[in-house]
Amino acid sequence: MKVSEYILQYLENKGINHIFLIIGGFNTPLIDAFDDDNNLKYICTTQEQGAAMAAESYSRISKNLGVAISTSGPGATNMITGIACAYFDSTPVLYITGQVSTEESLKKGGPRQIGFQETDIVKMVNPITKFAIKIEHSEDIKYYLDKAIFIAKSKRPGPVLIDLPLDIQLSEISSKELRSFLPIKESLVKKIKKNISFKLLNIKVNKSIKLINQSLRPVIILGAGIKIANAEKKIRELIEKLGIPVVTSWGAIDVLPHCHPLFVEGFGVSANRVGNFTVQNADLILSIGSRLDTRQVSSDKKTFARDAKKIVIDIDKGELNKGKDMKIDIKVNYDINDFLQVIYKKIDKIKIKDICDWMIRINNWKKKYPICKSQYYKQTEKVNPYVFMKALSEECKEGEIIVVDTGNTLSWTMQGFRVKENQKLFSDFGHSSMGYSLPASIGASFANNKGQIINIQGDGGFKMNINELETIVLHDLPIKTFIINNHGYGMIKQFQDVWFESRHKASSIEGGLGNPDLLKISESYGIKTININNHQELKEKIRKVLEYDGPVVCSVEIMPGEKTIPKLEFGMPIEDSTPLLPLNEFQDNMIIEPIEKSFKKRKDILNN
Repeated sequence: MKVSEYILQYLENKGINHIFLIIGGFNTPLIDAFDDDNNLKYICTTQEQGAAMAAESYSRISKNLGVAISTSGPGATNMITGIACAYFDSTPVLYITGQVSTEESLKKGGPRQIGFQETDIVKMVNPITKFAIKIEHSEDIKYYLDKAIFIAKSKRPGPVLIDLPLDIQLSEISSKELRSFLPIKESLVKKIKKNISFKLLNIKVNKSIKLINQSLRPVIILGAGIKIANAEKKIRELIEKLGIPVVTSWGAIDVLPHCHPLFVEGFGVSANRVGNFTVQNADLILSIGSRLDTRQVSSDKKTFARDAKKIVIDIDKGELNKGKDMKIDIKVNYDINDFLQVIYKKIDKIKIKDICDWMIRINNWKKKYPICKSQYYKQTEKVNPYVFMKALSEECKEGEIIVVDTGNTLSWTMQGFRVKENQKLFSDFGHSSMGYSLPASIGASFANNKGQIINIQGDGGFKMNINELETIVLHDLPIKTFIINNHGYGMIKQFQDVWFESRHKASSIEGGLGNPDLLKISESYGIKTININNHQELKEKIRKVLEYDGPVVCSVEIMPGEKTIPKLEFGMPIEDSTPLLPLNEFQDNMIIEPIEKSFKKRKDILNN
């Protein structure tokens, strides 16, 4: 058979049912090899970025490999943003790019380009893939497919790329004669090393248990690593046995339902006060699968949970050694499942002290600082984003899949959406690219048997990949898109308000942005549209969107000046978000000593 035929047969044998692609001159043999009688189908997107992002979300929902194919040159470079999404969120995806024939390929020291649309995509994506290779010999195809997929799924997962010259795709091979990639089997020495490694893990778990038993204000932080390790069920069992309150990163917001008695809230730069007060006043942090990056802990890492002992479990050693600014007392560089296996065997040794006062304090913060305040409902003009998020989450059913774009829309969703049992809610959290959620919804729908997907997106992000409405209509995918429409770039405007004296250049209509009628554009694709203008029609129209059989685009009109509230200013500790609380109220919320920045900020405001 030809290499192109072998590749598709190989992928079908891996249980992959859909591949997202755009045809071009240098991947035509690969697309021509698709057979209508097989289970493996191709899905045409309208731009390679859409294919790359659809494959990434397909992987998240299917728990299998996502695959996207492009041609060479501009086709390959168009996929780079989607590849970065997969890399930073640790999603296993195989990207296959067509390439010019080997005889037309660049040689070392040659000109910039020989073949038409020739681009060295392998060098370009090396920093954002776990493995990237250009196939030089047709008989190596199985070896490199094996190797790429093994690397994509092993340890901390991520994307891989195979670059396929045109002549290689057309080459004839005998599948029985192809060599395989076999991961090095454990020798006796390696088994001994593994036993030593587990002995070290046992020591770290014993030390962790000692710290847990000494704590009075413990908090568990859950990160996206829980989901990557498929450990949601195990981690929930552990949480419920320990009875320790839980905060989550954005990437783990759907690990527990909002109503779970131990769930506090999210935490970080764009989080509500409750989660941040809880983390900052803790005397023990048990962080499992979270990177604890600056969007969570503040740019001044020294201020994060500064009076707490910190136990951090992460499979990536680099995440545990990012700097000395934040002291980690116990670094556990192991797979989450290994950690859970060991700690479960020692569960009887964990003796949590009476933390009733701590739980009462957390519940009091919840009552005192609701994210959706009662005064928001009194708004008569347009829709408050927090009121919308609360209403949408109430109408969504258990098990729904919700995909979110970036900017203030993402912050409002993470703060205000109340996740129900078995719902999946995600975005491309690490790369956070505008336009992600529309093609990602396509991939998620195909991975869910063409099931319903809720897409929450700002108007700016919607315009980035609006062309993928064509793909939604072509396949009649029941994707329900809610455009949080403030007719501009709300998060950038909020940033400009703080640092650039509210000069909204390039972020507003007045500052140079266009303002097309997004519903008319959607209608031109043949999609049903709905407009929500105020709170009175909110619930009824949300229900209409969700109950409609096919795709819908709904514009939710909000005020152009709506902000993420509260939100941390650069350099401040996360317990002290803007708008700043009065000093007495702020101090009443702090069990630990506030830092000088908090006092100085208030003095500066008074002086101005």
